[in-house]
Amino acid sequence: MPKVYGTGTYDFRRHRVAEYPYELGLVAPSAAAEPPEKRPAGGLASSITLVEIQRDRLTKIAAENWLKTSGVDTSGRKFESELVKRIYDTELLVSGGRKTVPLQRVMILEVSQYLENYLWPNFDAETATLEHVMSMILMVNEKFRENVAAWICFHNRKEAFREFLSRVLCLKEEERELTIAEKTNYLLFLINAFQSLEDDIVSETVLKLASLQLWHSLSPGRFQMEICLNPHLIRKWRKMTKKETKEAKKLGKPFDPSASLEVTFLRDLIEEFLEILDSKVILLKRNGDEENHMGESYEQQVDDSNLLQFYEGFEIDDHTGSQMNDDDVLLAHYSRFQAFQLFAFKEIPKLKLVSEEDPCASKLNFLIEVLVSFFEKRQSQKDAINALPLYPNEKIMWDESLVPSINYSGEGCLALPKLNLQFLTLHDYLLRNFNLFRLESTYEIREDIQEAVPHLLAYINSEGDPAFRGWSRMAVPVKEFKITEVKQPNIGEVKPSSVTAEVTYSISSYKAYIRSEWDSIKEHDVLFLLSIRPSFEPLSQEEAAKSTVPERLGLQFVRGCEVVEIRDEEGILMNDFTGRIKRDEWKPPKGDLRTVVVALDTAQYYMDVADVAGKGAEDIYGTFNILMRRKPKENNFKAILESIRDLMNETCIVPDWLHNIFLGYGNPSAAQWINMPDLLEVVDFKDTFLDADHLRKSFPGFKVCFVGADHKEDLDPRPPFRVTLPKTMQNSTHSLTGDQISSHETMPTQGSGEKIFVEAYIPPDPGPYPQDQPKQNSVRFTPTQVGAIISGIQPGLTMVVGPPGTGKTDTAVQILNVLYHNCPSQRTLIITHSNQALNDLFEKIMERDVPARYLLRLGQGEQELATDLDFSRQGRVNAMLVRRLELLSEVERLARSLKLPEDVGYTCETAGYFWLVNVYSRWEQFLDACSKNQDKPTFVKDRFPFIDFFSNTPQPVFTGESFQKDMRSAKGCFRHLSTMFQELEECRAFELLKSTADRANYLMTKQAKIVAMTCTHAALKRKDFLQLGFKYDNLLMEESAQILEIETFIPMLLQRQEDGHARLKRCILIGDHHQLPPVVKNMAFQKYSHMDQSLFTRFVRLGIPYIELNAQGRARPSLAKLYNWRYRDLGDLPFVHEDSIFHKANAGFSYEYQLVDVPDYLGKGETAPSPWFYQNEGEAEYIVSVYMYMRLLGYPASKISILTTYNGQKLLIRDVVSRRCTACGIAPPSKVTTVDKFQGQQNDFILLSLSVRVLLVTYVM
Repeated sequence: MPKVYGTGTYDFRRHRVAEYPYELGLVAPSAAAEPPEKRPAGGLASSITLVEIQRDRLTKIAAENWLKTSGVDTSGRKFESELVKRIYDTELLVSGGRKTVPLQRVMILEVSQYLENYLWPNFDAETATLEHVMSMILMVNEKFRENVAAWICFHNRKEAFREFLSRVLCLKEEERELTIAEKTNYLLFLINAFQSLEDDIVSETVLKLASLQLWHSLSPGRFQMEICLNPHLIRKWRKMTKKETKEAKKLGKPFDPSASLEVTFLRDLIEEFLEILDSKVILLKRNGDEENHMGESYEQQVDDSNLLQFYEGFEIDDHTGSQMNDDDVLLAHYSRFQAFQLFAFKEIPKLKLVSEEDPCASKLNFLIEVLVSFFEKRQSQKDAINALPLYPNEKIMWDESLVPSINYSGEGCLALPKLNLQFLTLHDYLLRNFNLFRLESTYEIREDIQEAVPHLLAYINSEGDPAFRGWSRMAVPVKEFKITEVKQPNIGEVKPSSVTAEVTYSISSYKAYIRSEWDSIKEHDVLFLLSIRPSFEPLSQEEAAKSTVPERLGLQFVRGCEVVEIRDEEGILMNDFTGRIKRDEWKPPKGDLRTVVVALDTAQYYMDVADVAGKGAEDIYGTFNILMRRKPKENNFKAILESIRDLMNETCIVPDWLHNIFLGYGNPSAAQWINMPDLLEVVDFKDTFLDADHLRKSFPGFKVCFVGADHKEDLDPRPPFRVTLPKTMQNSTHSLTGDQISSHETMPTQGSGEKIFVEAYIPPDPGPYPQDQPKQNSVRFTPTQVGAIISGIQPGLTMVVGPPGTGKTDTAVQILNVLYHNCPSQRTLIITHSNQALNDLFEKIMERDVPARYLLRLGQGEQELATDLDFSRQGRVNAMLVRRLELLSEVERLARSLKLPEDVGYTCETAGYFWLVNVYSRWEQFLDACSKNQDKPTFVKDRFPFIDFFSNTPQPVFTGESFQKDMRSAKGCFRHLSTMFQELEECRAFELLKSTADRANYLMTKQAKIVAMTCTHAALKRKDFLQLGFKYDNLLMEESAQILEIETFIPMLLQRQEDGHARLKRCILIGDHHQLPPVVKNMAFQKYSHMDQSLFTRFVRLGIPYIELNAQGRARPSLAKLYNWRYRDLGDLPFVHEDSIFHKANAGFSYEYQLVDVPDYLGKGETAPSPWFYQNEGEAEYIVSVYMYMRLLGYPASKISILTTYNGQKLLIRDVVSRRCTACGIAPPSKVTTVDKFQGQQNDFILLSLSVRVLLVTYVM
C-alpha cells in the first residue's frame, strides 16, 4: 500500500536554500537495522543514495552532536575540537591521487548541516584549529559545487566572519604546511569568494587583496613605467603611502610594505604556483608509464595557459577600463617595441634583462621566450573569431577538455570561460558567451550524432565499402555528394567567399510521416555530413571499453552545412519562400530522390584544403556517406552564433544609462527611474484604477488630493485619473541590495503624508458606435503592482520579480497600455522565452484599449493564439487590406450622405483629399457657427453636417435637450470620422506597395507600435531587422529569468544606433529567479561556467533594485505554503480567502495536496532504458490511475495536467495514458509534459510525478 502524507502543520519556512530536511525518525526500519558502513558505495563519485546516508557512521556522529531533529534536546551538547580534527583527518583529508576532496564524505556532512550547526556556531578565530578552518573551507566549497547559498549562515555574526576570512588568508603561515590537495581547496575557496562580490561581508575583505597597495610588490622599473604612463595615479599613490606611514608611526614601527597582507598575498600565491608548476613538469617527465593521463594533463595545462595568456593581453586599457580597437592595439604594440629599442641602444652593454641573482638569469632560452612573448604581435581577437568555423567538427566534439561529458560533478578545473557578475568590456561579454554557446551547441549535436548513428548498423560490405543495414529517423545514407562551386576569396581574406555542394539521398524506405519530416527541410536549415567507416570486425568487449565514441561508431569526419534549396526527383524546387514558385503553381514533390543544395562553412573548407595540400591529409569531402538532420527547435545555433559574431564586429552601443550596470560596475541604482532624466511627471493612468478608493489604497503613505481641471477639489472623483508624481517619489530611493529590498520601494514609508495630486477628467466621447467604446481593465491592481507600473512607464531599467500567480502578465499588459497612451509615438518590443507566454501576453493586450492594427506577432506559434484575428505579418497585411476596403466603402457612404460623387472612395489618396476639402472644412464651419449659438439647445442637432451618415447608430446621437451634451456627442462623431480617415492614411502605404514582402516590412518597421517575438526569433532574425531599419524605444521582456544571458542581450541591439547613441529608453525585465533557470544540458557549462545564470539573476545579484509582487491569486492558501516560504512576504489576494470555490473540498480527496510514496512496481523501481533517460513505471501507472479516478468522479480532462521532471517519464506516462485511457474512451488530460515546459502555464489540478530518481540524493535535493 503506498504511503500517503497529507497536509498538516509542516512549516515550509524553516528550510533555507542551503538546508535539506532530514529526520532521524524517518529512517526505514530495514535501513535502521543495518550496521553502519564505513564508506558509501555509490556508483558515481558525485552520487550517494539515501540508504547509504542513513547507514553511514557520519550520520550517527551528526545525530549525536549537531543534527537538529524533532523531539531531541540539543541544549546539552558540547563542542569538541578533537571531534572536528578527527573527522577532518579520517574523513576529509586526502593523502594522494588526483582527487582533492572525498566528495561523498563532504556530501554527507553537508546534508547533516555540519557547517551551520557545528563548525560556524563554535568558531573562534583565536582558538580554532587549522582542521576547523579547513573543514569550513570544504563545506563552503561544497555549497558552491551544489549551487546553493553559501554565505547565508555567516550573516548572523558578521564580525566573526571577517575574522574567519582573515584567518583563512593567514592560513599558510600556520606551523603545518598544507598539502597539494589542501592548497587546491584553499585556492578554490578564494575563487568562490571572489565570485561572490555581491555579498558585502565577502567583498569588503577580498577586494583589499586587489587594491593599489599591491603595487608595492612591483619591481622598481615596472612601477616607474606604470606611474609615468598614468600620472593621475601619482596623487593617489602619495596619499596612500602617507597614510600607511602615519599608521606605522602610530604603532611605533618603521613603514614596511612587505609586512602587509594586502601587499604580499597575491604575490606569494603566484610565486607558490610557479614553484608547484615547475615541480609538476619534472614529475610529468619522470612518470612515463602513465602516458594517457599525462597527455590529458598536459593538454589541459596548455588550454589553461592559453586562456591565461589571452586575458593577460586582452584588448582593454588597464586603467580606464575602455575597450581598445584594432588601431589602438597596433599603436600600443609599436610604441612598446620602439621604447624597448631606444632603451636597448641607450643602455648597451650594461643592460641586463634580469638581475644576476634571479634564478632565471642563466636560462638563455627562457629569457628569449620572455622577450618574444612580451613583444610579439598578437592576432586580433576579431580576426580570430571571424576565422573560426561556426559548425563543430569531430575534433572539438570529442575533446573532453572543451566539451566535458554530462556527468561532470563540479570537481576540478576546466579551460572554459565563466559567466559571473562582471565583465571587462562588451567584447569580453560577447566572446565568453560566444564560446560557451558554441560549445553547448556542440555538445547537443554530439548527443544527437550518438543517438542517430548506432541505428544505422554500419558494416563493411563484400566490396570493402561502408554500407548500412539499419535505418535512423534523423540520418539517411548519401547517394551522391559533389562540390559544385568555390568562389574566390573576398579582398583581404584567404578563405573562399562561398562553397556550394549538392547532396542526393533517397527517402524510399521511410514511412509517410518520416518522409514528410525530411520533405519539410527548407532554406537556412542546418544539416550535418558524416563520414562513417566501421571496422571490418566488431570490437571485442575489452576493445570497446578502451575505445573512444568515434572509434566505436566508426565516425571519421563531421561537417556542418546550411540548406540553400531542395529539389525533388524531377528537379522542381520544394519549400521555396523566395517567390520563384508561385503559390498557385505549387505541386507535391515527385519521386523518392531528393537533392539538397548546401552552403559549406568556408573557414572549415579552407582549413581542410590546406591540410590536404600541406600535410597530405585525406580529402574529407570525398568520404561523406551520411546526411543527418536535427529537430528544428533545437537547430538554431548557427544563426545565433552569427548574430553574436556580428555584434563583436560592430561597435556595440548599449544605452549610457545601462552600460556600466550591464558590465557589473557602478551604482546599482543608477538606471532606476528616479535617477533618470526626462521623467513623465504627469501620467494618465487610463483604466488602471477602478475607482477613487482603489487609487487611494495604491499610494500608501501619500495624502491623495483629487482636483478638477480648474485645480479645485473634486468631491466626486471618477476614473480615469491623471496623477502628478510627487518630488519625494522622484528624488528618493528606498531600495537596498537585491535580497533586502522592500517590495514597496517605489513608495515612501508609511506616514510621510506627502500630497499627491490627482486629476479626475472626463474622457472625450469616443464615438456613437459600440466598436468605438474602449475596452476597460477589470483587474484591481495591488499597490506593489501599481509601483511596478509606475516604474515601467518611466525611462530606465525596471525589474519585477513575480512569484507564481502574482499577476506578472497583467502588470506587463497594463504597463504597455499606459505607455502606449502616454507616449503614442514610441514603439515597444516584447520578448518572451516561450510561445505560450507570448500568446498569453498578446491575448491580454488585445483586451485593452490598444488598436489591433498596431499589434504585430512575429515567429512561430502565432497560430496558437486563442483569437480569430491573425497577428502575423501576413495576417496583419491582409487585415489592413480588408480594413482599407471597409473604410473606403464608409467614405463612399459619407459622400452619399453629403450628396457628393462616390468616386472619392476610390483610393486612400482621393479619400484624403475628400477629408480636407469636404469633411474637415464642414466641421470648421460647424464649430464656428456653434460658438455663436451656444444658447440654443437644438442647434447642434439641427446643424450637424454629418447627421445623415450617423443615422444607423444603435441609439440617437442627439437629444436636442442640452447644447453641451449634444456638442459632446458631435465631437464624438467627428472623432469617429477622424479615426476613420487616419486609418485610411495608414492604409495608403499598403495601397502603394504591391509586393507582400514590402507590405509586411513596412508594417513591421513603420506601422506596428507593439511588436512581439520570442528571444530565439530575435536572435535568428537580427540581421534582417538591421537591414530593414527596424526601430523601437522600449523593451519589455517576460520570463527573463529563464532566458540565457546572450539571448537577453541580443534583443537590446536589434536596431542601429542613431548618431552614436542608443535609441532604447526603457528596459523592463519581468521574471522570477527563484524558479527554473535557463536550460543548459551540459553540466560542466552549467556548474563550472554558470551558463545557466540569466541576466535577470545577475542583475539581482548585483543589487539592482527590483519590485517583488507580493500577493498571489492562483492557488489555495494551503497550496501556496508549498512555495511562499521562498519569498520575502508573499501573501494572498483577498478573493483567495473570500471566494466560495476555495472553501470547498476536492471531491474524492481527503487532502488539498498529497505526497504519495509509490513502492517498486512488480519488483522494479527506477529504470534507465538509455543513458540519462529515467523512468519509473510504478509512478506512471499510479498517476494515470489517479487521473482515471478523477475522470470517473466527473473532473473535466481540460482542468487536469500531468507533469514530471524527466523526459523519459513524460513519454512513459503518455504511453500509459494511451494504453489505459484512450482504449477505454477516457479523454487524455489537458497536458502531459515536463515541469520546465509547463512553467508559466496553469491548471486547476496538477498530478506531479516528482521523485522518479529515488536512488540518488543529489537529485532529490
